[in-house]
Amino acid sequence: MPEMRFQIAWPDGREESCYSPSLVVREHLSEGTAYALPDFMARARTALTIASDRVAAKYGHPCSLALGQLARLEAAAARFR
Repeated sequence: MPEMRFQIAWPDGREESCYSPSLVVREHLSEGTAYALPDFMARARTALTIASDRVAAKYGHPCSLALGQLARLEAAAARFR
C-alpha cells in the first residue's frame, strides 16, 4: 500500500509533517490550497478514516498511524477554536 507524507500549515504559521498510509489524501486536500480550519479538519478526517479503512480491508485491522495522525490533528486544531 503506497504511503505518503504531506505538509500542512496551521493558522499560526507553524508547519507540520503528516502521515497517511494511503494516497487518498490527494483526493481530499490540494497542494497549495488554503482551507478554513473546519473544512480542513473535515477533509482530513475523511481522508485519514478512508486510509485507515483501506488498511483494515487489506490487513484485518485499522491503521494506528493514520488514526494517531488524526488524533494529533484534532488536538492541534482544538487550540484554534
